[in-house]
Amino acid sequence: MTTTAPDGRTLTDGYIRLDRLTTEDIPELYDAIAHPEVYGTGYGGIAGPPRDLDHMREQWTKYADSHLIYAIRLVADNQLVGTSSFAEIDVRNESIEVGATAFRPALWGSGLNPAAKLLMLGHVFDDCGFGRVAIGVDIRNTRSLWAVAKLGAVHEGTMRRFQRCYDGTFRDMVLFSILADEWPDVKKGLQVRLGR
Repeated sequence: MTTTAPDGRTLTDGYIRLDRLTTEDIPELYDAIAHPEVYGTGYGGIAGPPRDLDHMREQWTKYADSHLIYAIRLVADNQLVGTSSFAEIDVRNESIEVGATAFRPALWGSGLNPAAKLLMLGHVFDDCGFGRVAIGVDIRNTRSLWAVAKLGAVHEGTMRRFQRCYDGTFRDMVLFSILADEWPDVKKGLQVRLGR
């Protein structure tokens, strides 16, 4: 299979739908994730928490220059409940990063993250032909570290003092990956978790 970059198509499983994020989605995204619980453990470490809606719009508009960002919605009521992105898209080396995932805190533990990861990983492995998916997590974000490990991703190491944060401190980034030959087992594990 020839590797191709993801094109921003809608991804859905009948429960959730991932649409490419637009500027019109930003107010809903702000309502969903602009909470201290989301940003308190390193999410948005470079840019920091948004001060207000206009600041979030500015942050995400800049972010869209280098990332393919999805708005995650519940199919039942079209409610925007979170976001996730593709980044570091390297077709030549068949490598891509999945990250910047955040959900409305009231829905944490609801199965949204594994459902979104199943759709996104399925797209890049099965549709686009990538050989490696990287997932980086701020070392302070123990909740996300646990969630990524539970996906079946392999821990590759920690990049120390990797990025300067908005507050002037530096963060360590824990790196995980999933390879194409590991994808069938990861996929099966996600399907079992989701009762499919």
